[in-house]
This record gives sequence, structure tokens and C-alpha cells, in this order.
Amino acid sequence: MVYGGITFRGSRYGQIHESRFFRDTLQPDEVVIKVTHSGVCGTDLHFAHSDMVLGHEGVGVVQEVGANCKTLQVGDRVGWGYTYWSCGRCSACLTANEAYCPTAGKYGAHHLDQGSFGSLAIKSENWVFKIPDGIESRDAPPLLCGGPSVFSPMVEFLKPTDRVGILGVGGLGHLAIQFAKAMGCDVVALSGTEAKREDAISLGAREFYATNEIEDYNALNITKPLDSLIVTSGSQNHDFANYYKLLKPVATVILLTISFNDLVVPFIPTVANGIKIVGATPANVLIQIQTLEFAERNNIRPIVEEFPMTVAGITEAMGKLKNGEIRYRAILSWQEEPEDETEAS
Repeated sequence: MVYGGITFRGSRYGQIHESRFFRDTLQPDEVVIKVTHSGVCGTDLHFAHSDMVLGHEGVGVVQEVGANCKTLQVGDRVGWGYTYWSCGRCSACLTANEAYCPTAGKYGAHHLDQGSFGSLAIKSENWVFKIPDGIESRDAPPLLCGGPSVFSPMVEFLKPTDRVGILGVGGLGHLAIQFAKAMGCDVVALSGTEAKREDAISLGAREFYATNEIEDYNALNITKPLDSLIVTSGSQNHDFANYYKLLKPVATVILLTISFNDLVVPFIPTVANGIKIVGATPANVLIQIQTLEFAERNNIRPIVEEFPMTVAGITEAMGKLKNGEIRYRAILSWQEEPEDETEAS
């Protein structure tokens, strides 16, 4: 059997090009997925100038399963995220921290010839997840990467009685507000301007503060200090000295965004107040599953803008994302049936 499909890849100058993906074998633990939808993540912008197929928030339907597959069947609606496989034997894998596996396969480093920007994908069954019936395919992609990215540290570090600040109301932040609200937390949203106040409150924040014109965060006069601050803003210049003014002693700061600058924090206030700073990476297998189940039960859904799975559609979606014009996640979908290039050998 020869498996083939359409793909869309980045290039040196950031232009999107249509290409083809072919495989002539299916490993015993792999499944063939006909892609129907893909999310567009900020990480895709980082790789747009690389000669690789883009996309890691994929949703589709299983077309074939390998001989050793145990949980998925042909016809299942499934999705995958940032991690593609893990070794299953290292200390990280054996302690349910598979996403930290030193030899894990991940977006941007492996499977460069296929991705969710395309019509076909072949993935390890262990890292492919059934989409609950109550979640539409167009809403599922952000819940496969952004969703577990925010939910995983919440499960580990938050309590229902906590007062939680969400810094940044964007692709991650608008999901974080919903998950924290559903967990019972008192949610405070912080954003640069007043533009997203209404959205933040409707999603579950009880308070909203605009920060762009505020040099000293004491001037925000928040009603009560925070037990935790979840940083989802993509700013490259985080002012932790100001963030600390919003926190209780022994608070936790959870970093979910990516910055290429050094992490600089005030030394004495961190130590004297027992502040914990936590980094989070894409989630383990169990949290991936739990994120989808929790989102279905609690009606947590991304706010999405949909674009066609074409060169023009992808270019438009990524351009709007780069310019900060997406509210709040871009979704690509096959609006016309893609040509099937899988053939029996």
C-alpha cells in the first residue's frame, strides 16, 4: 500500500507551498488519518521559514490501523498535538511525564514531511486521541495543544479556592479563563487594553484590568491579591517585579508562553516571598485525554475563525495571527474534498 496526500509547507522566505506526502509502509502501532481540520498555532509562525510541513493541531478520521493498534478503529474521529511519540522506558515516561521524554518525537524536529496542514497523516496510536462526541471537529484542534497546555499546570498547581490571574486574553488566555472558571477558581483577567474586557468577563473572569498605561501595578488596585498568575501573553518583555505586586506570599507563577529573552526575576522578592516559578510543556497522554473530557463536560470551547485548507487560506490565517488579528484561534478546514492519493501496491 502506498499512502499519499496533500501537504502545505513553509519555506525560506515564509511563503506557503503545496506539496505531497508519501509513505509506502504502515508500522504496526500507527494509524492513518484523513485530516479534516487543523489549528493554526503561534508555533507554526516560528516554523513558517523552515522547509517542513506545518501544523500540529490535527483532527480527522481514522482510515486504517496498524496490526498492533488496540484502542482506535477505522471511522474514529481523532486528533493529535505537539508530541508524536515517546520511548516509554525512561524515567519521564515511567512517571507519566512522557512529554519530557528526552527522545520524544515533537513538532518541528520530527515528521517534517507531514503535519496537520494537509489531507493525510500517519501517527503513533499512543499519541492520537478520540474526540468526544460533544465537541465539534472545528472546535477540537485548539483543545489538542493550547487546551492541555493550560489545563495541565492547573491540575497540578491550582485549587478550586484559588484566586487566579490570567495574563493575556488571546489564543491561550481565553481558554485558560474557561478552564480556571470550570475548576471553581476566582478568575482575574489582565490584558493590555480594554478591548477584550467584554470577552474576558463573558468567558468567566470576575474581574478585568487593563495594564498598558500602568507603570506601577500597585495602581491597578486589584480587590485581593492572587494565589497564582498564569502568563499566556506573548510579550518578549515580561516585568516580573510588577507581576509580584499582584501576588500573595507563596504564590505560583506559571509560564505558558514562549520568549527568546532571558528569564529575569527580582531575586530577593522571589526568595523572601516564597514565589514559585513554573514552566510548562505540552502535556502527557493522560492530561491530553482528560482535557478533552473536561472540556466536553464543562462546555469549554475555543472562539474560532475558520479558513480554507488552501495556500491562500493558510497564508491569510497566518498573516492575521502574526498581526494579532485573530479572535482567538484560527482553524483550517477542507471545504472541498481533497484528492485521495492512497493506492494499493
